[in-house]
Amino acid sequence: MTTSWKRILRRAAVVFVVSRILVLLGASIVAAELRHDVNKVDEQRAPATTPDPDYRDKAIPASGLSLAVDVMMSWDGLWYQRIVEHGYPRVVRPHITYDTPDARAAFFPAYPMLVRGVDAVLPGGDVSACLATNLALGALAVYLAGLLARRLYGERVADRTMILMSLFPGAFVFSFAYTEALLLVVAAACLLALLQRRWWIAGLFAAIGTATRPNGLALVAACAVAAFVEIRHRWQWRPLVAVALAPLGFVGFQLWLGRHTGEAAVWFRVQTQAWGEGASFGYTAIERSVKAVLHPWSSGTNTVTVATVVAMVLLLWALRRHPLPAPVVAYVVVVLALMLLPATVTARPRFLFTAFPLLISAAAWLEHRVETRPGSEAWTLTVSACAAGLVWLVALFGVFGVIP
Repeated sequence: MTTSWKRILRRAAVVFVVSRILVLLGASIVAAELRHDVNKVDEQRAPATTPDPDYRDKAIPASGLSLAVDVMMSWDGLWYQRIVEHGYPRVVRPHITYDTPDARAAFFPAYPMLVRGVDAVLPGGDVSACLATNLALGALAVYLAGLLARRLYGERVADRTMILMSLFPGAFVFSFAYTEALLLVVAAACLLALLQRRWWIAGLFAAIGTATRPNGLALVAACAVAAFVEIRHRWQWRPLVAVALAPLGFVGFQLWLGRHTGEAAVWFRVQTQAWGEGASFGYTAIERSVKAVLHPWSSGTNTVTVATVVAMVLLLWALRRHPLPAPVVAYVVVVLALMLLPATVTARPRFLFTAFPLLISAAAWLEHRVETRPGSEAWTLTVSACAAGLVWLVALFGVFGVIP
């Protein structure tokens, strides 16, 4: 390891710690707002804007830190916590809704399985295990993204990539009990293995990814494109191992859940009935973006949507200026397609964040900008905007219930 790379890693570590403080600051804003509203309305009950739909029926904790932790365990975090505690339901009742515990069947198993393992060795309970797991995964994801950027564009771009990975607004998932942190780790490891032609390793990481989140299926596309390129140029058939292994996480979970509940394809029914998922093929993202432009600040959700769409366009522009290998591009394209496809929760910072190789292209463009225009403030403005967006997003999420 070179001296310059050690220095870059130390700087990345400092920025990562600062980024976690920023997330905690955003959560603290939520805690302060909850306390303010409760003092005005009722000293024992939380306002309807609290991020936990069940929290309005509970007493407000005396500790502000407890409120901040509740923010980081809210929404999806609650469902994963229930899976950690109770596992998956044996029976999923007909006409299931969001309010029924059976709805946890919609969530994939890799993350709660990992948390259970951490909880077995780490004191403090499942909440501590969830948050500690994602903190460690976040640091590892930043490092692996740096390795990928270093391989593609060198150490200076890797330096900027790791800083962007820590501060990008979607990076709040490194402090929340969400699954994107695990997906980012296995996706970066899979893409690195594909570029190094380590097909078995790539396939195994891809299989973990498809057992982590639905958009982990993008890793199947990455493996397929890598295999196509290898077969076309070298007539090597070993990459098909990665293609065969990649979907096993998704397929295995569907088969196991069907057998566990006694109902085939139950996951798809839960997604439709409980979560209202359907396909709009990008119409929802466009509609909400237009509303955000025509009626600024009327909806926090619409504001976040248009901000995500704008960021996506800028990142795709950077990708065009600084291309990535075909398997990496395939992963990005499928992640973005799956982000825009749904009719309910569409373009969001955390979904865009899972297309993390775009940040490598952005870092390469920013590095080129600094080299060619020494007085340019593009890098400073980008970092500042990301840091402010990180705090802003967490605060919006907690105070107004905006799904990030």
